[in-house]
Amino acid sequence: MTIVAEPPGRGDVAESATMRERYIVKERSMCRWLAYTGNPIHLETVLFRAKHSLIDQSLHSELGATTTNGDGFGIGWYGHPDELPFRYRSVHPAWNDRNLREAARAIRSRMFIAHIRAATDTPVQETNCHPFRHGRWLFAHNGLIRDFHKLRRDLTMKVDPALFPTLEGSTDSELMFRLALTYGLEQAPLPALERMVGMVEETAARHRVADPLNMTICATDGERIVAVRYSSERQSRSLFHSTSFKHLHELYPHNPRIAEAGDDAFMVVSEPLVDLRGAWEEVPEGMAIVAHGADVQQRPFGPRHK
Repeated sequence: MTIVAEPPGRGDVAESATMRERYIVKERSMCRWLAYTGNPIHLETVLFRAKHSLIDQSLHSELGATTTNGDGFGIGWYGHPDELPFRYRSVHPAWNDRNLREAARAIRSRMFIAHIRAATDTPVQETNCHPFRHGRWLFAHNGLIRDFHKLRRDLTMKVDPALFPTLEGSTDSELMFRLALTYGLEQAPLPALERMVGMVEETAARHRVADPLNMTICATDGERIVAVRYSSERQSRSLFHSTSFKHLHELYPHNPRIAEAGDDAFMVVSEPLVDLRGAWEEVPEGMAIVAHGADVQQRPFGPRHK
């Protein structure tokens, strides 16, 4: 199912105070991320050159609980189909890293993830910067496991012993990724992510932690993008997807960036990058998106219990 819709543009979203208030959850920190698949493009197109680029969001987030995200960043991208993904991560604020600007101008990729971090209770260090990597898989997360310090030990003990040595940092995000890998992310992504969510909520219930999980996540193996918007309290952080690029090319035939991406391009973003009516649609609460080439599907998402 290719998604074609004409929702309000980003300007309509940004001008609505009530829309912004929907994304203000109990904790103040909030990361921003994006994922792209389509014709190869330079990363600077979406990181720097778009009107509300990811770098602009790192300073002036419009739908985040905080406007500034300066606790590090990371990009992950794929080259040739048989290559493992590359990464560049740094603890510097994204807007102040000259190497990122140079790299984004040089790197051209058909699929990539970028993430800017707003830390919660874990250190600002490179191993805590997204995206996380295992084999061909990249993973990025916006949100938190509430009272993570209470749940961390029990959740860590659920990680496959073979994966345990690959834990490098101290974030809830990386632990969620290793749990999803434990439950079969590489074979069946959505059931594995649902099982991970179920395990977090089961563990939280034992520790009497209410509404433990708030997340938008992205996982990709270089062939497909799997994105999820879910929270235990049904008040998830913002997430949008692009509508049909073929349709957008018809609406905006003289826009060179839409033409460059190609008709089969697809993006998932924490905040819309450009103010074009018909370009973006909000991902519904409790929903997963799987994009594989021109095929884009939405599927209900919820915790899976053993």
